[in-house]
Amino acid sequence: MQRRASIGIVTPALADANNGNWQTARRWARFLAPAYRVGLTARWAGGDEALMIALHARRSAASVEAWHAAHPQRPLLLALTGTDLYRDIDVDADARRSLELADRLIVLNELGPERLAPALRAKCRVVLQSCSLRRTLDKPRRHLRALMVGHLRAEKDPLTYLRAAQRLAGRSDILFDHVGAALDPALGAQAAALAARQGGYRWLGALPHEAVRRRIQSAHLLVNTSLMEGGANVVVEALRSGTPVIASRIDGNLGLLGADPLASFEPGDDAALAALILRGRDDPDMLPALQRQAASRAPLFAPEAEAARLRRLVAEGLERFPGTPP
Repeated sequence: MQRRASIGIVTPALADANNGNWQTARRWARFLAPAYRVGLTARWAGGDEALMIALHARRSAASVEAWHAAHPQRPLLLALTGTDLYRDIDVDADARRSLELADRLIVLNELGPERLAPALRAKCRVVLQSCSLRRTLDKPRRHLRALMVGHLRAEKDPLTYLRAAQRLAGRSDILFDHVGAALDPALGAQAAALAARQGGYRWLGALPHEAVRRRIQSAHLLVNTSLMEGGANVVVEALRSGTPVIASRIDGNLGLLGADPLASFEPGDDAALAALILRGRDDPDMLPALQRQAASRAPLFAPEAEAARLRRLVAEGLERFPGTPP
């Protein structure tokens, strides 16, 4: 009986990070496990795997270089994060080197390939992330609850959410929940200060993934204020829960929501964000329209669709290098 091929997944974020990269790596390992022997590691330290999947061009650069040096004829798939696509490949030599060494580049939103140099687009493939479908809940009518999910760091731009909450402080029927660990202590201090003086804003800190999914399911609106995203898991989870999304107008969000979403704002524009949230409360047509948009996009993020794309890429990689060991 032939042994199953071995695959290594390198992700700088493991379980203790509780972030989107870890969720992606864990999900991909689960999708591939029925057909392959899969190992997860933060850094490749040598091994005889048949294929490597690396998440993050810059942070996994050492593993990518080591893999190529040890196994130059074995396939390497590189998944690009938001900071890769929208910052690091412009300024970081290690990130650019990873792009060159990879046999396939994976991006997580439909607009991702456009960010790459034309010479790299031929080896780029889109794999939209996925999650299970949750039923759409009826929401309380006595208030509107907005929810932002994301660790507090500059790339997520939590201050835009805080400023929007302050603009609507006089509306006791609009509530703001904020989930995420303070990776930047200064941002955490500002979130804590606002929570102390404004009763309608709650900073809940880091929560387990299932608890976050329940809060997304229960919110009237999911807000994403990010300055850069590869393809946010929380946006996918909202769409798969029938929860309307208001998001910054960046490629990482538009590549999930569609090119012309009903509720988007320029990054950093807290006044526009506050106005959209206010419409969600005061305009009876707003939330139903956003729910219809979510429903139209939700099938794109079904687990079976993501699994099929990923398995096809792995199978193609192994077929192109038939001499790789099991």
